[in-house]
Amino acid sequence: MQKGLLPLLLAAGMFFGGCATQEYKMFDKNVNNVETNVSDSEYEAEMSYEYKIVPGDRIQISVFNQSGGAGGKLNEVISRGGLGDTYLTRDGYEGLKVPKNGKIRLPLINEVKVAGLTENEAAERLTEAYKKYLRNPFVSVKILDQRLFVLGEVRKPGVVQVPHGSMTLFEALAYSGDLTDDAKRTDILVIRGDLRHPKIRKININDVSAIRMSSLILRPNDIVYVTPRDMKAYNVAFREQMPFWELLSAMLDPFVKFRYIKDGYNLHGFH
Repeated sequence: MQKGLLPLLLAAGMFFGGCATQEYKMFDKNVNNVETNVSDSEYEAEMSYEYKIVPGDRIQISVFNQSGGAGGKLNEVISRGGLGDTYLTRDGYEGLKVPKNGKIRLPLINEVKVAGLTENEAAERLTEAYKKYLRNPFVSVKILDQRLFVLGEVRKPGVVQVPHGSMTLFEALAYSGDLTDDAKRTDILVIRGDLRHPKIRKININDVSAIRMSSLILRPNDIVYVTPRDMKAYNVAFREQMPFWELLSAMLDPFVKFRYIKDGYNLHGFH
């Protein structure tokens, strides 16, 4: 075997291993303006945050006419007549999808814009619209598909439903089956907003003082990424290189055996 071939093979293995290590992590390059501390005013704003309806959301709308008694009676025109079963959902229906223009079409009142409103604000606007046709209407609005995304070193990565408009980081991690042993607990990223110009927050849950200076409040559509420890990247790179090392071992095996046999002959005086 040529003397220069072995170093060349080893260098190739190290090169491919280095590439695998660099490409293993998500959001590892060109991450600028990462926020680690949250001011008191920002924290108060997050605590009082209410999600606003955007195009693409699915909402459930219930309309009651309360003139029929204390318990209220679902208005026949809204719940059963006309387009009621299509637009006003009951249990088992997917809800009404808000179109791009932000306006929904409902029986009697036609189009009403709900995009940019909270659940309560949308309910108030629809109530005012129905007052033209119903004596004492009551409208409730519920956003059905609020969710966020948990990726990285958790046991069950994926989509997490947000039932109440917001949740804490620890709730999201609990829904995702907790952190894996390879999770880097000092480097959890929360990515929020427009993905062209996202706001990125780094949270260290190993340090209580760092937790106090941060905010653990998550919003719908947030992306939580739990970074892996550096050692996992090397382990993954090693596993990816196993076929290469097995091939190298198979190539070198005949030469090693030949050298062993040759040395044995020389040791016993055979020529």
